[in-house]
Amino acid sequence: MEFLSGKAIPRRRFVQGMSATLALPYLDAMMPIGRGAGRSANDATRLVAIEMVHGAAGCNELGAKMNMWSPAEAGRGFDLSNTALQSLDPWREYLTIISNTDVRAAEPTSPMEIGGDHFRSSATFLTQMHPKQTEGSDVRVGISLDQMYAQRFGQETPIPSMQLCIENVDQAGGCAYGYACVYTDSISWASPTDPLPVIRDPRVAFEKLFGVGGSSEERAERRRTRRSILDFMTGELSSLRAELGPEDRHRLGRYLEDIREVERRIQRIEARNLSGDPREMPEAPAGVPDSFADHVQLMFDIQALAFASDVTRVFSFKMGRDGSSRTYPESGTDKPFHPASHHGGTERGVKDFQLINKYHVAQLPYFLEKLKDIQEAEGTMLDKTMIIYGSPMGDSNLHNHRRCPLIVMGKANGQLAGNLHIKTPDGTPMANAMLSMAHTLGLNDLTSFGDSTDALNLIAAT
Repeated sequence: MEFLSGKAIPRRRFVQGMSATLALPYLDAMMPIGRGAGRSANDATRLVAIEMVHGAAGCNELGAKMNMWSPAEAGRGFDLSNTALQSLDPWREYLTIISNTDVRAAEPTSPMEIGGDHFRSSATFLTQMHPKQTEGSDVRVGISLDQMYAQRFGQETPIPSMQLCIENVDQAGGCAYGYACVYTDSISWASPTDPLPVIRDPRVAFEKLFGVGGSSEERAERRRTRRSILDFMTGELSSLRAELGPEDRHRLGRYLEDIREVERRIQRIEARNLSGDPREMPEAPAGVPDSFADHVQLMFDIQALAFASDVTRVFSFKMGRDGSSRTYPESGTDKPFHPASHHGGTERGVKDFQLINKYHVAQLPYFLEKLKDIQEAEGTMLDKTMIIYGSPMGDSNLHNHRRCPLIVMGKANGQLAGNLHIKTPDGTPMANAMLSMAHTLGLNDLTSFGDSTDALNLIAAT
């Protein structure tokens, strides 16, 4: 550690310019004088909860026999080569697979609810509770896991949590089968009756995180001239650099360049989408890329920057929408998502849907690499993060909720060992896994979650 001032820089140091506020990444100079260099000023676990709707090809009877989602072997010696998780093999030391769990809360409990799986499933993913069937404002489900964590451990940050999405959402009114649209739009619930809105536009997410305020005219002028928020705080940044040693200057410089690059990409996307050229998604805001991969990666970049600066420690990220007919040409099939998910149980149909599953999972290594590249004191951000990825649906063709896909990535500050496949007994609730994740996050006083029956051991191979 080397810094040039006689006292530590506060962890909550902000750099401010005209209508812009920038939080700083963790620097060695923020470590209080006299503390050991191996201890971090911020050891809080970061949490990302990602939902991908419609289950997976490996969750129907044929796909399970062919191990299309999870590997055949439990424990640590598993083979991912023929699974939808194949792209995560280089990251297996950060990977915990939890297979064969059920989300019974998403199933119908009365004849009136039959057929409404698409319109209640997302609300069950992080709550593991059964939504009240209503098209009105009297919605009710449960507090989601991400919000339990944010309410307990996210209050120290400027933004306790953020909710992002890729597909369009419409939170007004009813959707179908007697369910309000908010059930299929929101996976984060601050209370049983308080769903949290999601952000689709990267521009909106970026400006919320980095305090780009001012009047609408000032914001419009900044965008028109394509100026960076960093251009408004050059003097204060120069003064800050003078306080830092070489390593901290390098770390700060890399962080600022990452911010500039995200801004440039948003500007290029907006310029392209406002040019008048035809768009694949003409209904989307100008800041939303037409490319699925570009959109997902930009949202991952924003999350990584937010974690680096400790603006927030909690994200939920909804990567799909029930009923979507989006195509993913890069996946190897041109079938639209929702029709592909209704594969009829045929081998060809199941394999086509698996190509889409593989493509979705293949977006994750980009994020893992970003987090691993962020150094915070003695560890990387990936060491300090828990990423949940899964679905509340199992066999999308039958709309059932058995054998649902679920994985966890990252080390969660040493609370997850990685390189582990936990294959649970038939009938195990996914809520058992969620309860264990809550304990991993420090919510040790939580004795139950949803329809849980017991907690799982997320570290030891059985």
